[in-house]
Amino acid sequence: MNLQVTDLVVFLIYMGGITLFGSSFYSKNKSSSAFTLGNSNFPPWVITMSIFATFVSSISFLALPGTAYLSNWNAFVFSLSLPISSIMAVKFFVPLYRKINSPSAYAYMETRFGLWARVYVSACYILTQVMRIGTILYLLALPVTTLLGWDIVTIIIVTGLTVMVYSLLGGIQAVMWTDAIQGIVLISGALLCLFYIWYLMPEGTGQVFSIGQQYEKFSLGSFGLSLTESTFWVVLIYGIFINLQNYGIDQNYVQRYMASRSDQEAKRSAFFGGLLYLPVSFLFFLIGTSLFAYYNAVPGDLPAELGTPAMSDRVFPYFIVNKLPPGLTGLLIASIFAAGMSTISTSINSSATVILTDYYKRFSREEISDQAELRVLYLTSLVISLVGILIGVAMINVKSALDAWWKMASVFSGGMLGLFLLGAFVKRINVKGAIAGVILGLLVILWMSLSPLLFTEGSLKELASPFHGYLTIVFGTMAIFLVGFFSAFLLKGKSTQPAPVYEPE
Repeated sequence: MNLQVTDLVVFLIYMGGITLFGSSFYSKNKSSSAFTLGNSNFPPWVITMSIFATFVSSISFLALPGTAYLSNWNAFVFSLSLPISSIMAVKFFVPLYRKINSPSAYAYMETRFGLWARVYVSACYILTQVMRIGTILYLLALPVTTLLGWDIVTIIIVTGLTVMVYSLLGGIQAVMWTDAIQGIVLISGALLCLFYIWYLMPEGTGQVFSIGQQYEKFSLGSFGLSLTESTFWVVLIYGIFINLQNYGIDQNYVQRYMASRSDQEAKRSAFFGGLLYLPVSFLFFLIGTSLFAYYNAVPGDLPAELGTPAMSDRVFPYFIVNKLPPGLTGLLIASIFAAGMSTISTSINSSATVILTDYYKRFSREEISDQAELRVLYLTSLVISLVGILIGVAMINVKSALDAWWKMASVFSGGMLGLFLLGAFVKRINVKGAIAGVILGLLVILWMSLSPLLFTEGSLKELASPFHGYLTIVFGTMAIFLVGFFSAFLLKGKSTQPAPVYEPE
């Protein structure tokens, strides 16, 4: 169904306004430091909102309500892990990176393991971010093409170019300030939508909770100890490891630590930026449960084909277009775009920063002027954006590649996190043992990720991993850390000198 004129105007005003606002920071990008760190002069609330916006993508906006509508609140346990990871970030990771004082998260890896580690981890990061841009552009366009009736290729290209323009012109200042605005738009849109669903309930708000309890929609999952199912404990452990990865080794987050004015402001922003996702994800799950209650109470309002499990992610977009009043529909679609645009702009800027710091400056044999650094940042931002757009368009005809991609992403992230934790918490390391740990960890991750897809018939089924997919990063990270840790005692050979390992005061 096409939007009303009011909704289209609201949406286009938002898109045009955010692009012009982000691009207005071009005049302030007089140096590479301004482009990558904003001269470390951001108000704490902006960095807090930017970290929050980095957590949220447009997929969260659509997938979490769809998950709650289809099943229960088991996936919300992921958010419950955030306090643990946030405390770790405040006590260990933020002080560590502030002490090193590099715009790149991966310079630290070289001090602990050598150049190979820096190149390996930074390359994994760049590949992950480029694919992430393309994936989000594609997944964002899927529901929007249904909502607007526009060509999916047009949506991918226009969205990608829009984010590219303000990210390239405005640098990290555009990214951070637009993140803050987009975070506010996202929360506001979700709250308005939730209240409107409650307003439509035939017997009032209480009916949402009575129907939800009747169908066990608020369940957090089984508390059993099985490792083959998505139990409460499996999701909690998975959330801890994923969020340690975000806080500890993800350039998107480290760059925000370094953009803070002081250590204390960086710690507060890291803590509250992560914790803000907890109530907002609660809001998304509550929207999904409320949608289930509404369409249970008024079953004739939902087309039969949308009531199937395969179409559960389409229920929320359908409600947005068909039930919300004019203007509010446009705001909700703008909220979906806001979530996606904030993630994409962050990936563009952080990837450009990594290429400049970990490759161009690291391997240059000549002194580089600040203007040359700026040109590299502009050029890499442009190239990364265009490659991401091309990947997004390519995914239209390779839809089955999405599941495989998310599994391959765990290969990169698992190896990165295990190596980082080894460097951060083990003072003396055997480099050969660390390399052996990375190889073993990647083999574990590859087996757990791909064996269920490859070994599906006959006796080959016994070779497939019996564990739940959420445990892939957990087992892979533990393999790398434990092999590296014990190799320091069991293997002879040259070890790295003790590098700056943070010890809590």
